[in-house]
Formats: sequence, C-alpha cells, structure tokens
Amino acid sequence: MSHLRKALSAGGILAWVLVAIILALVLGSIRVSGSPLIPQSLGRVFATFSGLFSQFLSFAIPLIIIGLVTPAIADLGRGAGKWLGITTAIAYVSTLFSGFLTYVVCAALLPRLLAGTALSEVKEPGSALESYFSIEMPAPVPVMTALLLSFVLGIGLSMVPRGVLRKGFIEFRAIITRLIERIIIPLLPLHIFGIFLNLTYTGEAWSVMHALLRVVVVVLVLEVVILGVQYVTAGLIGSRNPVRALATMMPAYLTALGTSSSAATIPVTLAQTRRNGVSDAVASFTVPLCATIHLAGSTSKIFSFAFAIVLTQGLSVSTAQWVGFIFMLGITMVAAPGVPGGAIMAATGLLSSMLGFDDAQVALMIATYIAMDSFGTATNVTGDGAIAIVVDRLAGGRIGADGDPENARELSFDGMKYLDRVSVEGLVSPEELTASAEAAGADAVS
Repeated sequence: MSHLRKALSAGGILAWVLVAIILALVLGSIRVSGSPLIPQSLGRVFATFSGLFSQFLSFAIPLIIIGLVTPAIADLGRGAGKWLGITTAIAYVSTLFSGFLTYVVCAALLPRLLAGTALSEVKEPGSALESYFSIEMPAPVPVMTALLLSFVLGIGLSMVPRGVLRKGFIEFRAIITRLIERIIIPLLPLHIFGIFLNLTYTGEAWSVMHALLRVVVVVLVLEVVILGVQYVTAGLIGSRNPVRALATMMPAYLTALGTSSSAATIPVTLAQTRRNGVSDAVASFTVPLCATIHLAGSTSKIFSFAFAIVLTQGLSVSTAQWVGFIFMLGITMVAAPGVPGGAIMAATGLLSSMLGFDDAQVALMIATYIAMDSFGTATNVTGDGAIAIVVDRLAGGRIGADGDPENARELSFDGMKYLDRVSVEGLVSPEELTASAEAAGADAVS
C-alpha cells in the first residue's frame, strides 16, 4: 500500500485523476445480485460532495478570473517595453494559430468520428444519485462581469503600475493560486470520482469514454502538427534546420511529460534553447516569460474536448461564438497559473459563459484535460524554444539586461511609506523594507 501511495504521489494530480476515473468506472459497473457494488446510499454521499464542490467552483470561478487575469495583464504592460510586447504578441499569435487549426480539424473530422454518438442523456451529478442536501453558493459577480472587470483593471494598472492597488492584486493572485493548489486541485479527484460514478449509474460512462478516446487521438496528432509548424516557421525566420532544432528540444519535451509543469521544466528548456544557438540574454528572457504566457498545446486540448462535448451533447454554438471563444481563450491562457490543471481552471469561466456548459460538462472537461495534461504541457514548453529562435533573430543582439523578466516584473511602489508597516512577506524583500523605513523616518504611517 505504501508503494502505491508513493507511486500516486510521484504521478501528481494526473495519477489521482486517472485512478478516480478507473475506480468509478469499475466500481460503478460491478453488480452483486443485480445491485451495484457501491450501494446507492454511499453513492449519494459522493453525489452530495460533487454537488457541493460544483457550487464552490461556480463561486470561485469569478474570483479566479479576477485574481489571475488582472495582474497578468498589468505585468505585460511594464518593464521590458518593446521586446516584452513583441514576445507576447508572438506567443499570442502562436496560441491563436493553435486554436484555429484545431477548430478547422475538429469541424472536419469530429462529426464523422463521433457520428452516432449522442451523449445528450448525460445528466448533471445527482440525476441518478440524488444528493442528500445542497447549499447554494452564489458567485460574487457574473463570469462575464469578472472578465470585463479584469481587463479594465489590468489595463489600468499597466498604465499606473506603482502603488498599493497593484500590490493588492499581486497578493490576491497569491491567494487564488494557493486556493487552486491547496483546495481545488487536491479535491478534484474526489469530485471526478463522483461525476463518473454517477455516469455509470446512468449507463452513459462507457459511451462517454469511447467518444473521448477518439478525440484523444485527434489531439495527439494535432500537438505534433502544431510543433512542426512552429519549428518550420522558426527555422525559416531564424535560418536554422527545423528538424535539428526540434530534436534539440526533445529533453525539454520529455521532462514536461514527466512533470506536467512548465515552470518545473524551465531549467531544461533554457539549456536546450541555448543549444539551439539562441543568445543567453534572449533565452533568459523568453523562456521564463513564455512558460507563463504561451500555451498553444493547452489551447488545442481545451478546444478539442469542448468541441466534442458540444457535438455530442446537443449544444448549439455558432461559428462566431467559436471564434470569440478562441480569442478569449488565448487571453485567458496568459493568466493560467503554473500548476497542473491550471489552464483548464482558468478556462472554466469561458466554458460556462461563452459555450453554455453546465456543471457536469465543466467537470468532464476538467477530467479529460488533466488526463492529457502532460502532453499539452510538453507541447507548450517545446514551442517556447521556437519562439526564442524567432525573437533572437528579430532582436539581433539588442536584448540586454533590461530585458530580463525579473526586471520586467520588479516590484517597485511609491507607497512604501505605508507598505513598510504592512506584512508583505515573500513579495517585498527585507532590504527594500529596511531602506523604505529609513527613508520614511518618523513620519511613516503606522
């Protein structure tokens, strides 16, 4: 048993989600004397938890959007100036290309691959296993309001980057990141177990899995194509052999497969990018930045599974809605936290507000995304190497120390006279606090 726990811990959230799905499918399908192995009374406990967790997610989604998107947009408006903007634009274009390519492929292939697969009978949690009770958890603001508010505040803070409000949003981002890391992600496997257990009770679980496995094949092929286009483009612009450049980045790809984390892969990505002939200054600038803002692989995954769910569950989404979803998804990916499953958590608001997904459909998206998380992350970080090649060619040696992302995101506030009396551990260094206190003198605010 201890070996099993160690293996699950090493596999992270992916391992726990896969175990949850398999256990739900197996335990929910086994019958003893015509009755499910898991009695309905126990199944209702899991249905109750899934219902409560879905309500909590609905409450948290607007907070996640405001907490992540606002400081992300504010960050992009500061510091390294032109080259930060150019790198961000290239990353966004790459993400949009991934989204639109996926749209074209899905529109062409999935209607035929999923022909005759109608999952419209898949109901929300509690349809087969009734919850013992429910608690209404209304969202603080509607999802679209949260998105618009984040854009307005983020753009405003990028123009006026110094001050207490800026620091407040950085601290709020830290709170939201901890919420995702410590509460939402750890509880997701149990939530997913409840969802799939309910699906086995309704008899739709195996139909869902059969349909989604076909989508997985499409996604994997798309990831390869996206990387191929990225490196052919980078090779043409940067005068490099695209095959050799891509092969050089394979250690980063394989590392990302194992870690499912762009942040954890940065040292390997950085080393391999330098081996591709990218200057030290450009590599040190682009790789950490793109690890945060360039999620072409994740965009492809999210769109593919969203398209499949819309197709199989009888939802009506127009071409204009899909186009708007891709543009908004690209922006939202900039704000995705660097934790396993962070991209899909950042995108849940778009799924419900723009595509009309209910709680069950959002949960299905989360489960399928996390099950494929490592492949999307690997595509993301490997593509970062291609962007570095392009930026290196465009910069021509003009990126120096001022292009360092740490300088671009350096915390500097005019309101230090106040902040030196406030707990800011982990955000402002002790040296900054000491210097500020000495400068403020006896007139400092207490």
